[in-house]
Amino acid sequence: MARTKKFIILRRNKMNNSNRYSFETQSIGLNSVVNARELGGYRLPDGSVIKRGKLLRGGALNRLTPEDLNLLTDRYHLARIFDFRTSFEVKRTPDMEIPGASRIWLPAFDEDSMQMEKLSLPSEAYRDLVSWLTVHASEKKVQEVARDMYTVMITTEFTQVQYAGFFLNILDCEDGAVYWHCSQGKDRTGLGAALMLAALGADRKLIMEDYEISNEVYRQEVEEIYGRLATKEEKEAALTFIGVNSKYFAAALDTVEEQYGSLLEFLKGPICLSDEDIRSLRERFLE
Repeated sequence: MARTKKFIILRRNKMNNSNRYSFETQSIGLNSVVNARELGGYRLPDGSVIKRGKLLRGGALNRLTPEDLNLLTDRYHLARIFDFRTSFEVKRTPDMEIPGASRIWLPAFDEDSMQMEKLSLPSEAYRDLVSWLTVHASEKKVQEVARDMYTVMITTEFTQVQYAGFFLNILDCEDGAVYWHCSQGKDRTGLGAALMLAALGADRKLIMEDYEISNEVYRQEVEEIYGRLATKEEKEAALTFIGVNSKYFAAALDTVEEQYGSLLEFLKGPICLSDEDIRSLRERFLE
């Protein structure tokens, strides 16, 4: 019984047997990059399928092996890299240069505003996140950041401008694959994936299914910290930073849908996509 209670939150958020997709089905074969996968292969409600090898997502590209570098250049013909990390993260672990690929920095967080306090933990937390959360997950401030992070991110003008730039640059890149990432390839990267899926015509179920694959990747770390925490609130907070918290991400999508009617209308509003832009994305990435 204790073990059942211990992992109840994780089970609500991880992939289950009813889902069609998993990390295995979506992996792009990189061994030196965490959470590296693609949107290709997803079947949309209208029956169309996202093309393989074009829309890639994952973690930072700072430790690429020669084999993985060759995979990105020779198999995927990587053309553009979008980096959603802060300047601190970029300086600490800069991406490696990839021949033929241009890198575009689009920091999802405004480091010069109060936004950062609502979106992230103190910098010292990331030196050993599991140990830090073991001590601090019970704090109200940490739980508030976890609960509100996705909603603050998606509703903040600075962040919206960065994702508008993301789409603008993809529309301007006609050949090769694109790859977007943050550090862990789950939150800022996950928001980019959710918006791209919405633009291509995905429904809410598929968007959440793609988002939740990150919990497969980080399952061991989540289970480790769950063993150290006592309350549901502590585990909900820890899940947000170690894995992904579906409840909190869904609440952010609910907020957008309440304000704009749908994610598609949100894309046409703050993200500045026109009907022609959406048609172009679908013509390019669907089959």
